[in-house]
Amino acid sequence: MTGSEHGIPPLAAPVREWIRRAEELSAAIPGIDSDEPAARRLAAWELSDLLALEFTEPAGDGVRVDEMVVAGGGLLRARRFRPESASGLLPTMLWLHGGGWVGGTIDEIVNERLCADRALRSGVQLISLEYRLAPEHPFPAAVEDAVAALADLRLRTDELGIDPSRLGIGGNSAGATIAASTALRERDAGRALHHQTLEVLPATLRPTGGSFTRYRRASGMEGAEVLADVYRAGAPLAEASPLEASDHRDLPPALILVAEFDPLRDGAVAYAGALRAAGVPVTLRIGEGHVHGSPGVTRWQGARDWRDALTAELAAAYAPLSVSTTARP
Repeated sequence: MTGSEHGIPPLAAPVREWIRRAEELSAAIPGIDSDEPAARRLAAWELSDLLALEFTEPAGDGVRVDEMVVAGGGLLRARRFRPESASGLLPTMLWLHGGGWVGGTIDEIVNERLCADRALRSGVQLISLEYRLAPEHPFPAAVEDAVAALADLRLRTDELGIDPSRLGIGGNSAGATIAASTALRERDAGRALHHQTLEVLPATLRPTGGSFTRYRRASGMEGAEVLADVYRAGAPLAEASPLEASDHRDLPPALILVAEFDPLRDGAVAYAGALRAAGVPVTLRIGEGHVHGSPGVTRWQGARDWRDALTAELAAAYAPLSVSTTARP
């Protein structure tokens, strides 16, 4: 699968192999195209785990992983990743997994491995949230879950070892949309967040820019508009879509990580521009050679480079002002 005749940009061999294996494995998993959300989620989870076992490196030793429950739309499961060598109150990021707003779980191997690895390398404690999913729970349910979880974390800072002055939010893919929307909600409510990390961000819920048509095949996102509509469920774009928000002022500093060959690239770059125009500090990194899901392919050097850039930025963004802002090796 190379060359423009197949709609695929020139990709590194490990990324091409990851795409090939995803297509091969998908063909053998019942329910992957089911109309039933529960069946489709289970099939997608199986595919994700099979790919992670082949393409995602396990995290190193030295991370404590704790199961927990936080307030949300009811009580929601969460998982805390804390460096074992750390003590006291740590900078903490509420993390929202990907999955197209209709799937994904904190139990996926790729989510588990990446959260543990990033906590270990950055020194930032991650709390990964099992938020509610569409279509059963469309927008704004997941955003309300994240808002409620942040409120709960603020009440439990001593219990969970959270530095309340360095509490931020982040997410991958659909989780990044939810994180950005949550940051807007928190701003409107007068509650400060320390930082937001937006990885392969769907900044808008409508097709945007030439990247959307050019790179859809490479990322397997031919049905992206349908998923966005399921999540949005008729809500106004200005409410559900971060890029279309009426005001981007006074938001927390942002790290926006974009894949070069992602159909969502142009929208995420536009969001970085909107934040900068509103006076928000933004670090924008474009991962060369990446497609939408390839940052998890950490057996490939390109994904390790993405990891190293991300964790160095987190270490710097969450460090006390008096402390050197260098990442752990």
